[in-house]
Amino acid sequence: MIDFDPGTAAPTKGTNQRNGGDLVVETLEALGAKTVFGIPGQHALGLFDAMGRGNLHFVSSRVENNSAFAADGYSRATGEVGVLFLSTGPGALTSLAGLQEAYATGVPMVVVASQIPLDGLGARRKGMLHQLDDQKASAANVTKSQRLIQHASGIPSAIQDAWTEAISSPQGPVWIEIPQNVLLDPIMVPPVEDALAEAFDNPPRVELIREAVKWLSTAERPAIIAGGGTRRGRAEKSLLSIAEQLRAPVICTPGGNGAFPWTHELSLQSWIEDRYMTDVLEDADVLIVIGSSLGEVTSNYFTFEPRGRIIQIDAEPRVLESNRPGLGIRADAGQALAALDEALAEAGAADATQRSWHGTSPEEVVKESLAKVTARLESQDLAKELKFMSDIREAVPADMQTFWDMTISAYWGWSCWDARQGQFHSAQGAGGLGYGFPAAIGGAVGLETTGKPSRVLAVSGDGSSMYSISELATAKQHNVPVTWLIVDDGGYGILREYMVGAFGQATATELARPDFVKLAESFGVPARRVAPEEVGDALKESFEADGPNVVVVETLLKMFGPTHLD
Repeated sequence: MIDFDPGTAAPTKGTNQRNGGDLVVETLEALGAKTVFGIPGQHALGLFDAMGRGNLHFVSSRVENNSAFAADGYSRATGEVGVLFLSTGPGALTSLAGLQEAYATGVPMVVVASQIPLDGLGARRKGMLHQLDDQKASAANVTKSQRLIQHASGIPSAIQDAWTEAISSPQGPVWIEIPQNVLLDPIMVPPVEDALAEAFDNPPRVELIREAVKWLSTAERPAIIAGGGTRRGRAEKSLLSIAEQLRAPVICTPGGNGAFPWTHELSLQSWIEDRYMTDVLEDADVLIVIGSSLGEVTSNYFTFEPRGRIIQIDAEPRVLESNRPGLGIRADAGQALAALDEALAEAGAADATQRSWHGTSPEEVVKESLAKVTARLESQDLAKELKFMSDIREAVPADMQTFWDMTISAYWGWSCWDARQGQFHSAQGAGGLGYGFPAAIGGAVGLETTGKPSRVLAVSGDGSSMYSISELATAKQHNVPVTWLIVDDGGYGILREYMVGAFGQATATELARPDFVKLAESFGVPARRVAPEEVGDALKESFEADGPNVVVVETLLKMFGPTHLD
């Protein structure tokens, strides 16, 4: 074991003396953390030295941004807090794009970054390695809050507070940074015996729920948009009850995919970008929006013009009425929908037997709308794409979790993927490339930790896969049960399609790329190349294997036509 002189970072004789790093590890373990993602760095070595005396499982990625994605995927797959260790300067900064996705999507994470020694902080520029003028300021746009810990005795309380903030709605990543000497200096603080972090209560205001019930009690055509906050608030049961009480059609956003049963007679599924669905939602006289800002995708690219009243429920106050006026209810989605469900039942608002959309039942409106979407797709020469997505869906076990990069397959998945008993995860929050594979690694590691079936599927394009190709080494090193489907179309496919549609030609979208099969095999990861019509069988076989594997499909997929232009 190596110790370091905090002034020179020079190695000295090993010792069993506890230091600030031990307090970090002990507190995280007391809070229930099992796994940490990250990459070692000079100023962070006190953390890693301490992990050698603890029980945390460390997963070392190859790029810090991918470590952030992995911690994100771990949290989404398990419902637990993702933990990320970062080194100072370049390491910390490299993680920011991954943290933006977690922040935008509301994924609870505790981020522990190292910092230069205390005597180098402030206005002075001592020329220390990795020195930034204000490192935590760089994280201000992508984390809920940022803390600098200056004394070892403050570490347990600061981490406990950060954990509490991360799990309190609106959930998200919280940033802590600890100087090198605080991590390394011997301490007198006794070992951490316990730590408690409970989410802050975030219930809806009573008068707002009462007003919402009034609106819904007289509504003839209520409808519901279930966004990502519905899933984060674990509000699925209440959502189902409310929809059935009101006989209200429900549509899920990409982030909300899976919040409502796909085949339910009131389910408009996730075709949120289709004009036929926009028409239904515009015709609702009361629209309940849960955990969504009615942003770009959900509003069908800001073409949505609702004629009825809106009840908007969100834990993030900045989201409320950000795009449309309405009755804004700032609350955790789970607590809000539970309260609304109970209030509707007590008020007798569930008497919806006469519910009618201009003489048509809500269930028939749903059936007709889905049929119109199907007819539109079938008129667009998309047989290959529809079969490709169907083959993937049928190959994936019903309870398997899937992780999707920003690629044409994922854009299809946003609308057509039936999550069944699994969970659908994508990078639609911030929309950065490279999410799918490292997030899937984190998800699989987390599921293994909790004793659940741990094989997961990651889906990337050839362009996005290159952002995280180095994580094949991580998957191999830790023998992670992840199957990676790479759909290779020779470039940034969706950007190519956008540019050709807008300008008649694409510029700078074509890419030189490796032989993905040989590249994966060079990491010791089994891989195969198959034709599009063979993808289902190839995935089924890959799911039966041990450890990581790769399936490559060379094909050019098209997107369905944009209906916001109709």
